[in-house]
Amino acid sequence: MKKTFVCFSLVIIFILSGCANDQSNSTSVKNPTESKQHEMDHSQMNHSNMDHSSSDELPKGLKNAINPKYKVGSRVRILDSHMTGMKGSIATIVGAYDTTAYIVSYNPTTGGPVVKDHKWVIQEEIQNASNQPLKKGTAVKLNADHMKGMQGATAIIESEEKTTVYMVDYTPTTGGPMVKNHKWVTEEELSTN
Repeated sequence: MKKTFVCFSLVIIFILSGCANDQSNSTSVKNPTESKQHEMDHSQMNHSNMDHSSSDELPKGLKNAINPKYKVGSRVRILDSHMTGMKGSIATIVGAYDTTAYIVSYNPTTGGPVVKDHKWVIQEEIQNASNQPLKKGTAVKLNADHMKGMQGATAIIESEEKTTVYMVDYTPTTGGPMVKNHKWVTEEELSTN
């Protein structure tokens, strides 16, 4: 009788410990993923399809900056994080241009969720834009291909800023090949320190 009771107790303990392990394993698998998603800033989440390098071709009508703070060939540090490995990286200025830069939210032409607060699209990358800055809330069509599904997408202007934008080459802090001709970084997102 005692042997039966002991065997029965051991079977119950074994089953319960197995269930507890399954629950703790499933929790440990879920929580890191969930916390990583919550910790990621939305610029990284929304810019995972960004082309890492692009051509040095400029939008039609874009003019060189007359007196940019950072000259072509200057080495600078990037202070903002449009994509993983960008913040803190050392960049070389490839071009400097005076324009109006916009933060936009848009529906990708390839489908999927709305990309929110994309930095930056410039005046010359908006279809049929005049020389006048566009106001917050204006619906526009994009003529930029920084990310898949951006070209021809309908977007909403979230904010606008008259500034100098820079095209830069940089090596990501996360490793990997140099990113060439990244478009665009604003003057406020760069430093010589």
